Amino acid sequence: MAVTSSVKSYQGSSSQEEEGPSNLQALLDTGTLLIDAIEDKVAGLVKFLVLKCRTKEPITKAEMPSSVIKEYQDHFPVIFNQASECMQLVFGTDVKEVNSISHSYALVNTLGLTCNEMLNDEPSVPKTGLLINILGVIFINGNCAPEEDIWEVLSVMGVYDRTEHFIYGEPRKLITKDWVQEQYLEYRQVPNSDPACYEFLWGPRAHAEMSKMKVLEFLAKVNDTIPIAFPICYEEALRDEEERSQARVVVSDSGAARTRVWAYSRATSSSFFCPK
Repeated sequence: MAVTSSVKSYQGSSSQEEEGPSNLQALLDTGTLLIDAIEDKVAGLVKFLVLKCRTKEPITKAEMPSSVIKEYQDHFPVIFNQASECMQLVFGTDVKEVNSISHSYALVNTLGLTCNEMLNDEPSVPKTGLLINILGVIFINGNCAPEEDIWEVLSVMGVYDRTEHFIYGEPRKLITKDWVQEQYLEYRQVPNSDPACYEFLWGPRAHAEMSKMKVLEFLAKVNDTIPIAFPICYEEALRDEEERSQARVVVSDSGAARTRVWAYSRATSSSFFCPK
């Protein structure tokens, strides 16, 4: 991790000092304190970015050191990069510089999902990260995940059933009503289950906006690995990519055929003529 590299660099700069047991322990303690401090600053910067997103205020580089980083400005690149990675993994957004002169930034949805355009126009924090995690759980469970599996994964993210979340609101309503209504998820009762059990599947809008390979790449990044580390899912994702590619070719050919028919019709109609 970048933090570890910074700490090693910090420790290396002190290598010329006398290395007795007490000095070595002091260096280790100092390195640990630095890591902890930087992690706190990363969390603080993420909160800062989330607040800016909620209020739709501009994000500028000048504000970050004075508002969040403060005495750790020398470590700003490390803190900023880790906060940006966190924004991507948790919220599904990239922190992009939009003005190189004023060094202003914007949060950009790069996952291909449009679910950030929620059912109201109120400012909200992007929720694509949560949705893609749910889509990932469904995918790796054979494209159909029991409801209890979904809540188990969400609990790791600090999201609990029937417990209001400061970012996602009431999560049960979000995933069983809002995203079902928007057709990102399908929520249905398991046939012949008694007592009734429920399961989640991808909705038609998820299939249209998101590929299985993109979901697998996201899951691999969250788990600090590569997509092929999930061999069964990887093979299915490759097949999905091939099917999508073929579908695009069919649509393209169909469009070209319609254009040729239209041109022929125009050329042979009585209303179309070439001047003599």
